[in-house]
Amino acid sequence: MILPIFYNWVIIICRTCFYMIEQSYLAAWLTLDYISDLVYVADMFIRIRTGFLEQGILVRDLSRLKQRYLRSSRFRWDVASLLPTDLLYLHFGIHTPLVRVNRFLRTPRLNEALDRMETRTAYPNTFRIVKLMVYIFVLIHWNACLYFSLSRYIGFGADRWVYPNISNPVFASMRRQYFYCFWFSAQIFTTVGDTPLPSREEEYLFMITDLLIAVLVFASIVGNVGSVITNLRDRDNVFFPNHELVKSYLRSRRISKELQGRVNSWYQHLHINKKITRENEILLQLPVTLRTAIAVSVHLPILSKVTIFQNCETSLLEELVLKLTPQVYSPGEYVCRKGDVGHEMYIIIEGKLAVVADDGVTQYAVLGEGNFFGEISILNIKGNKSGNRRTANIRSIGHSDLFSLSKEDLTNTLSEFPAAKRLLEEKGRQILTKMGMLEEQGADGERAEEKTEEKVKRLEAALETQQTKLARLMAEMESSLRKMLQRVEQLEMQTEDWEGIVAEGAGGEEEKEETVREGEREREREVGDGSGEVGERGEGDGGEENEKEREGGQEEEKTQRDKDREGEGKGSEEIEEEKQTKE
Repeated sequence: MILPIFYNWVIIICRTCFYMIEQSYLAAWLTLDYISDLVYVADMFIRIRTGFLEQGILVRDLSRLKQRYLRSSRFRWDVASLLPTDLLYLHFGIHTPLVRVNRFLRTPRLNEALDRMETRTAYPNTFRIVKLMVYIFVLIHWNACLYFSLSRYIGFGADRWVYPNISNPVFASMRRQYFYCFWFSAQIFTTVGDTPLPSREEEYLFMITDLLIAVLVFASIVGNVGSVITNLRDRDNVFFPNHELVKSYLRSRRISKELQGRVNSWYQHLHINKKITRENEILLQLPVTLRTAIAVSVHLPILSKVTIFQNCETSLLEELVLKLTPQVYSPGEYVCRKGDVGHEMYIIIEGKLAVVADDGVTQYAVLGEGNFFGEISILNIKGNKSGNRRTANIRSIGHSDLFSLSKEDLTNTLSEFPAAKRLLEEKGRQILTKMGMLEEQGADGERAEEKTEEKVKRLEAALETQQTKLARLMAEMESSLRKMLQRVEQLEMQTEDWEGIVAEGAGGEEEKEETVREGEREREREVGDGSGEVGERGEGDGGEENEKEREGGQEEEKTQRDKDREGEGKGSEEIEEEKQTKE
């Protein structure tokens, strides 16, 4: 879409103002016009099938894509840009390309294409400068076309400000007309050179408008170029340390010329060879997944060459590649010295390092690209005779690029991979055994440590079991206590109901007993009357005695009943006391 849109923006105004260009190449212009229209139509069909992101997911359903595009405002503008305004040629004539001005409505598609290109290009700053220059060219081109048209309206050669008289063969050619107008327009916008003073009102208005636009154009150019330069400086500051700041510090501290020369050579090596020493800081803007993928693609083949890391889990290596730190060493600089405590291991990326004697001259071996050293010092292997100290002097022959992996980073990573930790330690013991740097007596100590670890593990397992049982017992006790409280509440409610029933039953029984007693008394009276008569008739004395006994028994029964009734109203303590008294 860049070509047809840019073609319409440049050619339509040019053909409208420079009539000689329009008349000389009419067939070519008409062909290019309708080819650009066909591209416009094809773009609409492509936009119908262009997917869009919905919550991060690419939608490809054709029905949804059609519905989304046809209901958008962009579809209406695209249709308007393809309206057959060429039919106006029948009224205004074939040499009026201005009727195709509606083709400018497709300009947002050009902006979209340029934005996509800027995000995908490997040189975004250069692309921004080129895009700015293209915009400035289009602006100067339009102004040149309008200047030529205004000169024709006023009259060629009417004064010094307008275009010279085309009757002069020097200014009659088509190329001369365009180049002169473009140069005049560029002078106005850049305010460079002396332009003729206007003499007519139309000329003054044109110059005022151009000067106002020139102010904005100049500010835009300065601002964009300044932004590009700032971005380049920021990029350099991120990739490389600030050289000027370090040099000023060295001068203020009066550092020796020799040391300053070493620092300067180190900076020159970085800039000339485009070395990056701050990879981790640069990649911090990316999410963890992308940062890990980049680090794996760059560093994993190198890390896999290290003996102790061979056959390790891929997830462990992916964690370690994020911990690698690039370092650059200058010629003659020591990477490590014999006897130093080792805090990191090194992998050679580029350059050569020499294993030298204590005098720094005698070389025992030369290490090249892909070699590594110091891997045993970052593993705390018990029985190591060197005690995690360096066993050799290693010095850089030239400028050398290395990756370093610290002991702290390795320890933190291995804490999540216990199996890999045991594997690495075993490989380290094998290497130390071959080198004769592993103490023999370490076997018993290791066995004792293993036994102690097993005991600790068993105690931890037993403690966890007891804690689980205690938790279950506490839960059962709480459940039993809740059930007991519920049963007590139910029994209390039942007891209250029973007391009311007993009280009612006791009153009814007393009434029944009283009725029975009255019936017995009546019977006894009847019997007493009959016995008296019999006694009177035959046995008088005996009858009287019997009657007295009956009366005495009745009195005792009455007394006992009264006592029982009184006892029902008394407390249990009083009843007990009365029973004891009777006994």
